[in-house]
Amino acid sequence: MQASVRRLVLCPLAASRSGHISYGLLRPVGCLWSPRTRNLFSETGVWETAYKTETRVRLEEWWQPRIMTQCRNDALEESSNKEKFYVLSMFPYPSGRLHMGHVRVYTISDTIGHFQRMRGRQVLNPMGWDAFGLPAENAAIERGLDPEEWTKSNIQSMREQLDSLGLCFNWDREVTTCLPDYYRWTQYLFVKLFEAGLAYQKEAMVNWDPVDQTVLADEQVDENGCSWRSGALVEQKLLTQWFIKTTNYAKVNGEESGENLSAYCSSPETVFGAAYVAILPSHRLLHGRSSVRSALEKAFQPGKDCLTEVTAKNLFTGLEVPLVISREEAFDGHLESVIGVPDCREEDLSLARALNLRCTTVLTSDEDGKQTLINSDEFSGLTREQAFDAITQKASEQKVGGHLTSSKLRDWLISRQRYWGTPIPVVHCGSCGPVAVPEDELPVTLPKMPSFKGKGASPLEAAHDWVNCRCPRCKGSARRETDTMDTFVDSAWYYLRYTDPHNTDRPFERHLADRWLPVDVYIGGKEHAVMHLYYARFLCHFCKDRGLVAHREPFWKLLVQGLIKGQTFKLADSGQYLKREEIDFTDKEPVVHGGGRVEVSWEKMSKSKHNGLDPQEVVQQYGVGTVRLYTLYAAPPEQDILWNVKTDALPGVLRWQCRLWSLVTKLRGARQLGDVPSPSLLKKKELAETKKIWENKNYTIQEVTSYFTEDFLFNAAISRLMGLTNTLTSATVKVVQHSEEFEEALAALVLMIAPMTPHLASELWAGLCQVKNPLGGLLRQGGNVLQQSWPTVDPEYLQVPDFVQLSVLINNKACGTVTVPQQVSKDCERVQQLIMESPFGQKLLGGRRIKRAVLSPRTPLINLLIDE
Repeated sequence: MQASVRRLVLCPLAASRSGHISYGLLRPVGCLWSPRTRNLFSETGVWETAYKTETRVRLEEWWQPRIMTQCRNDALEESSNKEKFYVLSMFPYPSGRLHMGHVRVYTISDTIGHFQRMRGRQVLNPMGWDAFGLPAENAAIERGLDPEEWTKSNIQSMREQLDSLGLCFNWDREVTTCLPDYYRWTQYLFVKLFEAGLAYQKEAMVNWDPVDQTVLADEQVDENGCSWRSGALVEQKLLTQWFIKTTNYAKVNGEESGENLSAYCSSPETVFGAAYVAILPSHRLLHGRSSVRSALEKAFQPGKDCLTEVTAKNLFTGLEVPLVISREEAFDGHLESVIGVPDCREEDLSLARALNLRCTTVLTSDEDGKQTLINSDEFSGLTREQAFDAITQKASEQKVGGHLTSSKLRDWLISRQRYWGTPIPVVHCGSCGPVAVPEDELPVTLPKMPSFKGKGASPLEAAHDWVNCRCPRCKGSARRETDTMDTFVDSAWYYLRYTDPHNTDRPFERHLADRWLPVDVYIGGKEHAVMHLYYARFLCHFCKDRGLVAHREPFWKLLVQGLIKGQTFKLADSGQYLKREEIDFTDKEPVVHGGGRVEVSWEKMSKSKHNGLDPQEVVQQYGVGTVRLYTLYAAPPEQDILWNVKTDALPGVLRWQCRLWSLVTKLRGARQLGDVPSPSLLKKKELAETKKIWENKNYTIQEVTSYFTEDFLFNAAISRLMGLTNTLTSATVKVVQHSEEFEEALAALVLMIAPMTPHLASELWAGLCQVKNPLGGLLRQGGNVLQQSWPTVDPEYLQVPDFVQLSVLINNKACGTVTVPQQVSKDCERVQQLIMESPFGQKLLGGRRIKRAVLSPRTPLINLLIDE
């Protein structure tokens, strides 16, 4: 009988070594099960012929703890002999509830992790918690709770939800940013920045959020001047704040006589026209321990542009230019040094003439005003646009140029006037000024706050016993810094801590960080990407310069994930968001019950917009496998998903799972007909069918492997797997019974769905491995599906023919095929020429002009668009 699913129960299955409990899916309470519907093959040895709701529930219940156990065992069996693969998804803020965006990003990372394990990689797929911040503090204030208690309870809840989705994270590497064993090392890195002169305090006009009562970085204010978090209109205040000098890593780097000088060039394509490098009077070369300090001091005159005897060599051009101390107090963009190019800016030309500096013209214009480079070595003759690409590319290859950046970049403001954050490890001494807390006294832990309102000055000001302390340097009376750090500081280095999360002596061992970095693929929502990536890359660059890591860039590839949007309804007049039950859908256009026009749109899911989904309710209704497949199939990762269960995506995924089940049922049934399978019984027609299956299998393996490794187009991979499913579904009974090709293709199909839907694949594989008299080698291997090797293309399929048969479409209509040499088959222009010269082409085209030719990059097909 059909089960009635009403609610989901989570039950502890096993405790990990770290003390965390893993949870499994249990069948819904209130379901009535007949003895027949309890027949799960893995449990009873009886194969259900149809994939029913109760079958799905039983198999997910059965395989959940087994998959989690296997993943834990795999994580503990580290092998330096295996090639590493580090897949990282942005860790969540522990709000207490997962949303569908979480489900999407973690399904993607889990899928990639399973795939890479099946390819023999040692996979790191860690998880942790971005646990400090305003939301927890505000929630705790509203409920009269300690933020720590609130945060820890939310972590436990979300951990259970993640486990219920069958996500195989390396939980033994879990990090939580609000725990002292983590933020001790956040403070350590701050101290290193402070010692390097990259963390400093100054009075500045800052963005003040009047609701959250704290400062915001420029990047945390939207285009309307409102706080990214509270939505309040931001005010301007003059406050003393802590900054990190991120702009030092946003410029072009060069070296001369051991001195490292960074300078910004707004037009890198004109770099051969540089006449000088200008620095501010506050530059470190004038005030630090530099070998050229005395020469610069000798030339310096306040309020004047001063030509010095020091020259700077451009490592890209090989040219030397003089160093000038500018009379300016600041350059645009908070830059400390700039490259002067007279051809680009009138101000640069005026200064060069005033100091009698040599100027080289590098730009010339034609009658139309188009600018071309001259006097620029091999780049001469290029347009300005072409030169920009060519010069920046070469500079990157030679590692003498930084990343292209905006001149509007500001140093990173990290002070926050709140309690729930990493304490800034600095004390203020009347005699010594700001002094960093010694490393052996870290962490500076947050004091327990019996009560706080979170308004006005930092709540830490009230912790008098904590605030009043001794200066580490002179031992005199001092006060602790009461601002806490922006949570982006915590998340700027967590990917490094994952490589060595239990180290009590340092943030991480270099050899472990060097083993895993850079992250092979980093996955996260596009709304979080810009700020976080900038800060994370800055900190990795800093760690490289301090000798902590070998890699300057932390991430090899970024996979930006789109949103999952829900349908929203709001009153046309007021903009008030409505619940679905408040709307009458009887007519073509929805209206409010009782009248009132409704605007319908798709927006990011939110409780306030009444368009959100509880992932556990969705899993309860459709199952883990269906939800995972849907999120992968509905759209490419970077595109938004419009969640609508009436669309083809979700019903299509449900049907596909049933068809996969039917294929295994079909093979098991055919092999039980009595005859021992014998390929020699197949006739000519059936042999042609088996060849088609073999070709389709190899083509699918080739395509799906490419989708999983190159562009992560899981939706395209699923479509190709559905195509192979169609081919196998149409196979005749005799082919199913006697061909190795059908058996191997079905086995490969099940293996390829395993990373995306491991519960279903595990049961299908168990059913396949018990097929009588297997012909191929795949079904004799034994073990769980996730322990199998990823299928590979048969070598004979890879033998490249001398010629390729190309399908020809004219104005999107199939017209026939042509045979072209293999070596030109990917050259659209050459293929088009061969078609036009062939009798086939002359007959079909009749001399008509081809407006455009589109050559498929993946299949042997060309589409010719012609005038009718």
